Amino acid sequence: MDAKLFSTYTLKNLTLKNRIVMAPMCMYSSENEDGKVEDFHITHYVSRAVGQVGLIIQEATAVTPQGRISSKDLGIWSDDHIEGLARLTKQMKSYGSKTGIQLAHAGRKATVDGEILAPSAIPFNETMKMPKEMTLEDIHEVISAFKEGALRAKKAGFDVIEIHAAHGYLINEFLSPLTNKRTDEYGGTTEKRYRFLRETIDAVKEVWDGPLFVRISASDYHPDGMKPEDYILLSEWMKEQGVDLIDVSSGAVVPAKIQAYPGYQVPFAETIKHEANMPTGAVGLITTAIQAEEILQNNRADLIFLARELLRDPYFPKNAAKELGAVIETPKQYDRGW
Repeated sequence: MDAKLFSTYTLKNLTLKNRIVMAPMCMYSSENEDGKVEDFHITHYVSRAVGQVGLIIQEATAVTPQGRISSKDLGIWSDDHIEGLARLTKQMKSYGSKTGIQLAHAGRKATVDGEILAPSAIPFNETMKMPKEMTLEDIHEVISAFKEGALRAKKAGFDVIEIHAAHGYLINEFLSPLTNKRTDEYGGTTEKRYRFLRETIDAVKEVWDGPLFVRISASDYHPDGMKPEDYILLSEWMKEQGVDLIDVSSGAVVPAKIQAYPGYQVPFAETIKHEANMPTGAVGLITTAIQAEEILQNNRADLIFLARELLRDPYFPKNAAKELGAVIETPKQYDRGW
């Protein structure tokens, strides 16, 4: 049986050389707090391209300064960011990897100085800052910032855009009834809570015609929160809007105890893939080639998103190919060692 992990995968006009995706992980390494790419980012991301990862998605990149998780997050709120991002994408592509960027706004989980924003004035916990409930003007400004971020991502040469609608950040806060207590057109019903994401997707697509992913938290791990079944409908709506793949994570919109075990989020990706007829990426404690191959061979997801495992091993594809008996491209400089 051929290793599906090393089969190609096509999204629109983009073909990935394998099904291995580096999931976005914040590095908190913009040392000058200006959101710009540093030497560390070049080393960090390009080494995974050398390692033959099919698609590398850059960490949550803030569309506004106030939308940063931390003051050292990467940013895309200014044209000044384009040059560094373009240098990064060019180098990753030179080793055959496709490049993605996760556009993000931290909402009430931002830890930067000054005012922070949320759909409703509810802090994440007792130690974090009270957010301001967004006005309609605030909402429209942030949606516009996502659009401008997408345009800059296009200019910087990214192949894929992922909208961050997970992990308790701003868009996730609008989606969940635990954090969205609004009574206007952006809250109250599932459709109204979805409106912020709907308008963000539409705005991004005005300037972006490449593959578009959305990362979701399929479960809030709370009896009154969002569940995988709720995201079936939302995924159908996203598909109608032209989203190409759902990156299925979970949790972090409210403090919760999560029982994590190998592949614990894969059933969420499987549910959305089959019930919404939507391509999905599986993520979460996937650490071995055999585990990844089982997910793909049994049609539980379409792509394998690896996070911490790619921190531990930038050359995971090489070792996975050896484990599965697959032959993959060798960087010519490393041929003697592969």
